[in-house]
Amino acid sequence: MTAVIICILFTVLFACYGFWMSENGSGTGFFLIWFVLAALLGGCAAITFLDGWARLPMWMLWILRGILLVFVVSFVIIEGCIISQMHAKADENLDYIIVLGAQVRADGPSKVLKHRLNTAIDYLEKNPETICIVSGGQGYNEPCTEAQAMADYMEAVGIEKDRLILEDESKTTEQNIKYSKKYMKDGASVGIITNDFHMFRAIQITKGEGLKSAKAIAAGSNPLYLPNNMLREYLAEWKYLIRSIL
Repeated sequence: MTAVIICILFTVLFACYGFWMSENGSGTGFFLIWFVLAALLGGCAAITFLDGWARLPMWMLWILRGILLVFVVSFVIIEGCIISQMHAKADENLDYIIVLGAQVRADGPSKVLKHRLNTAIDYLEKNPETICIVSGGQGYNEPCTEAQAMADYMEAVGIEKDRLILEDESKTTEQNIKYSKKYMKDGASVGIITNDFHMFRAIQITKGEGLKSAKAIAAGSNPLYLPNNMLREYLAEWKYLIRSIL
């Protein structure tokens, strides 16, 4: 009965969080996964209550246990790696910092992107010789390129225009790094700025693109969105690993 109660509680929790995400501008349809998880846990609660597990053949039970074990172990490892980079701070006086783009709205950078930009502004103010590359093209639902929106935001608070380089063609994190490299001098030191939940995978990608000595500079994020972002990063990490192998 305890297992049933726990499953029901998490079913309600996940469903409520999914509704909250849908109403608070998550920016993507990823919030639907919370309803999927709620449905799965609700189903588990019903099967447990009706003693349905005992009716399943042993081979099926072992397969389900194996899937659950792989999920739990991989989730703990990947989320642990993500957490390990969430407060990363780079050395001073880097030659370049690269700010990875994110959603731009009609009224300017999204809240997620503002976290990255404010971190970059703070670094540039403390390190006056550092050059900043703002990286991001224009999505179908964006009023301008992410690079241009980022540059405008930073110039508005006093960052000199000649310290900003706009890379305005990239659509993915891989392209952010690949295209930004073209603006850097060989052997230059570089820091990567993105949100805390995205930092681990961003550094993986950066090193995969040849910038082996790149430093992580983690920006903050809204803690209310963190469960959604952490789960999305878990799945994105699996995608990255599978693509790397294939």
